[in-house]
Amino acid sequence: MDQLAEAYTAEEIAKYLKLHLYTVRRLAREKKIPAFRVGGQWRFRKDEIDVWSRNKKHSRSKNE
Repeated sequence: MDQLAEAYTAEEIAKYLKLHLYTVRRLAREKKIPAFRVGGQWRFRKDEIDVWSRNKKHSRSKNE
């Protein structure tokens, strides 16, 4: 069986991405960032966040 990836809270991801907590929650609610809910709280997989972040940087640099 594959090892389960660690799930991070919205607060932890906000610190990691240097974003405001409300921004992280809004992005999750709008399905603009990979996230899932556990017991009413948002959770994030760091590997998915890293891929999302890299893709955002690449798309931003292409638009400039």
